Amino acid sequence: MRLLLLLTFTALAEFDYRRSALSCPDRCHCLLTPLGAEVVCGRGGLKRFPASGLPPNTTALCIQNANVSVVTAAHLSAVPHLSELQLYHANLLNLSSELLVGVPHLNVLDLTGNQLLHLPPKVFSHSSLQSLVLKNNRFEKADAAWFSDNSSLTWLDLSGNRLTSIPAPLLQKLPHLVALDLDDNNLQELQGDTFKGLRQLETLNLAGNKLSTLKPQTFAHNLKLRRLYLQENQLQDLPANLLHGLRHLELLLLGQNQLLHLPAGLLHGINPSLQIAMSGNPWKCDRKMEYLWKWLQTHPDNVLFLEEVMCDGPEALKHQQVSSLTDRQLDRKSQ
Repeated sequence: MRLLLLLTFTALAEFDYRRSALSCPDRCHCLLTPLGAEVVCGRGGLKRFPASGLPPNTTALCIQNANVSVVTAAHLSAVPHLSELQLYHANLLNLSSELLVGVPHLNVLDLTGNQLLHLPPKVFSHSSLQSLVLKNNRFEKADAAWFSDNSSLTWLDLSGNRLTSIPAPLLQKLPHLVALDLDDNNLQELQGDTFKGLRQLETLNLAGNKLSTLKPQTFAHNLKLRRLYLQENQLQDLPANLLHGLRHLELLLLGQNQLLHLPAGLLHGINPSLQIAMSGNPWKCDRKMEYLWKWLQTHPDNVLFLEEVMCDGPEALKHQQVSSLTDRQLDRKSQ
């Protein structure tokens, strides 16, 4: 009896798979899973959204390297059970404010590598989105009107755009954010309350911007931070209390900035397992270097690429590892 049931189930599953495969759009590949169909359209040459032929039980749809340019709410109505939508390099120019009305179960939306510059109000307020990726588009501004209050979003990626600022009102609508990626933009300054509402934040990526300074209270309310990326900016100094209270911080990247010294007390009370990278700065090895010098000597296991943390001046100490300096060398006047 069990054998008969198994054979029947297998036959039905094979029939469903074949039926799904037969209904798969041209230039797409369809796979039937226990949770629904997964569709990937990545063979190139796709010029319109493949609404015709999509399995109605599609839960994941990926369109990549296409020239779709337009996706509408009517298109997505063909896949009402969609939970994940990826539109990679699909040449999208704009989105409708009603785009997500017909996909109430959508959790993941990835729009990497399109030509998006402006978006209409409420465009991301019609679904239960948890992950939104807007990487490598053309955004110069991020608008709070995109989202509804108390959005369910936990992951937001705005990296690789042209943002010069990130408005606090936008982030105030995203109180559940766990990860925020602003890498590779044109951020020059952050207001002290920019991240105030992000009390669940664990990962913050500010790398590859043009930040020259940070206010003391910048991360004062992000007490769950675990990973903080500040590398490849133009930071010249840091407030002594910038990291105070961040007892869960596990990774701090400060490399490739313009830091000459670290202020006394910056790393006081940190997580004992913190890993920190700070190479690629023009460290000035004079008496003001004493705090960092002593910290490196007592916490060598906390530093990534310790041997690359080197003096850039004075000339007599150039290219010498900071951790190997002697007290007498630090006392020497700059040459």
